[in-house]
Amino acid sequence: MASTKQGISIVGFLITLLGAVLFSTKAIIVKLAFGQTHTDAVTLLALRMVFSLPFYLAAAFLVSTQKGNVRMTGREWLLVSGIGLLGYYVSSLFDFLGLQYISAGLERLILFLYPSFAVFINAYFFRQRISRIQQLALMLTYAGIGLAYVGELSIDSSNPNFYLGSALVFMCAVTYSIYIVGSGRVIPRVGANKFTAYAMLAATFGVFVHFLLTHSLQAVKLGQDMWLYGLLLAILATVLPSFLISQGMRKIGSNNVAIISGVGPVSTILQAHYVLGEKIFTEQIIGTALVIAGVLLIGWKQEKASAAVAPQSHSTAEDVKAGVG
Repeated sequence: MASTKQGISIVGFLITLLGAVLFSTKAIIVKLAFGQTHTDAVTLLALRMVFSLPFYLAAAFLVSTQKGNVRMTGREWLLVSGIGLLGYYVSSLFDFLGLQYISAGLERLILFLYPSFAVFINAYFFRQRISRIQQLALMLTYAGIGLAYVGELSIDSSNPNFYLGSALVFMCAVTYSIYIVGSGRVIPRVGANKFTAYAMLAATFGVFVHFLLTHSLQAVKLGQDMWLYGLLLAILATVLPSFLISQGMRKIGSNNVAIISGVGPVSTILQAHYVLGEKIFTEQIIGTALVIAGVLLIGWKQEKASAAVAPQSHSTAEDVKAGVG
């Protein structure tokens, strides 16, 4: 595993940067799909999982046939499945639903609250002290979100579902933070690759069940555009960036990956402006800078603490964290 003090190679930097940018395309693809196909969130999420499923199955098969594979206990199966359902079914559903009502740029900023929620969860349930640096980081993060939110509200005041969309994405950030905390405690026992593969399969099962319970297969009409957006969400915004981030982790280390991944909100805002025609305004720029600064401070503090105790478990958790949403 790469050291946290490892230097940044050009190849590692470019791989990580590309992975972070591809992850940030998710909101753009979802907004385009909603605008051009008039589909619903559950159908779109199901299509994403349909195209991702072969990769998860292959990963689960490969990791289970490795020589050092450790069999999971019944409790570990339940934990992995439950955490996977929460992180990539419930959380993703909140995210897709919220994107129907708010801009892609605001969605990405609200999602970036999840590291602060993880800090609160660890402090309350696991008695981890919130340091002064983390307190400063939290202040910066929430100040940035508040500033960007007020600015967004002023230009989107006619949207009757603005608060609903914001609340849904907020719940996405909350549930994803629980996923992060849970994964950080399970991964050291079962391994990063095995956890990710089976957690994703559990989430896929949850999405498919939800789709079958709420939709009639005979009534669903999927045009060519729908299949294209599902494929783009799965390959371009999920599978490919996850492999790129994993390679980046090996080449430049988790701390450097976390820092470079801070480009995500900026990338989303720029893509939303040029692809979706969303406005860029002063409050958004300043708010984004504050949020990124706060998140990096939180990540830096967690990295220092984890490096002193269990650097491997933290690095694997960072691999999961890079693909929020």
